[in-house]
Amino acid sequence: MHNSVKHQETIDYFLKIVWQTVANRYNQLVTEFGITQSIGYLLINIDEKDGTTVSQAAALLGLKSTSLSRMLSQLEKTGLIYRESNQGDKRSVKIYLTELGKEKRHQARVVVKQFNNYLDSHISETEKEHLTEMLKKINKLTLNYKP
Repeated sequence: MHNSVKHQETIDYFLKIVWQTVANRYNQLVTEFGITQSIGYLLINIDEKDGTTVSQAAALLGLKSTSLSRMLSQLEKTGLIYRESNQGDKRSVKIYLTELGKEKRHQARVVVKQFNNYLDSHISETEKEHLTEMLKKINKLTLNYKP
């Protein structure tokens, strides 16, 4: 890294800090429902009708299937999800929400919606579009980066 650039001024530093701040705030908001930000995110993204495969869930959360299985065992113990063999492919397992899981998913959705409404009320449509375009561009550049 070039010496004149302080780590606090790099794009990746800001991306990391902003995401940590958002995730921490979400964790504070959902703790009263007995879940975490990552559990809420998982619950929101489990397909209500068809379930979600473990590999799809791992990809969503950016986790390896092994790291995810600990979380899934915990969610199964607390009665938020259940697992069944995938009818189409016996080797894979699908995750489904229990009634309690659906309730927690609803609570997480409300938190996400309220937070995003708050952000929307303080960020103009133009700013939001610009930020989204920049983030997509950074993502693409990162994927294409070859030192």
